[in-house]
Amino acid sequence: MNTSKTFQKRKEDFLCGHCGLAVMGNGYTNHCPRCLYSKHVDVFPGDRLAVCGGLMEPLSCEKERGQEKLIQRCIHCGMVRKNKVHEQDDFEALLELARKRVARS
Repeated sequence: MNTSKTFQKRKEDFLCGHCGLAVMGNGYTNHCPRCLYSKHVDVFPGDRLAVCGGLMEPLSCEKERGQEKLIQRCIHCGMVRKNKVHEQDDFEALLELARKRVARS
């Protein structure tokens, strides 16, 4: 068991637990590019040590140090995490998150 706090690259394919899309991982893929959901599997990125396993719901996006970040919250335990937005991510899904953020303002 590796308990390192540094990123661990893992090239894994997965089926999205929310929309069922077959996602081809590239070692940095951590969420579904169609619906933006992921699974709570890491304590530190790539370690696969989280026991929760809940779905991570996309809440919003924000810009942090010039990089767009997807903010997700686990629907099981409530943990919040930020992940990089990727160019493969569905633009309409990202726009919908932006609309929700504006509506809350």
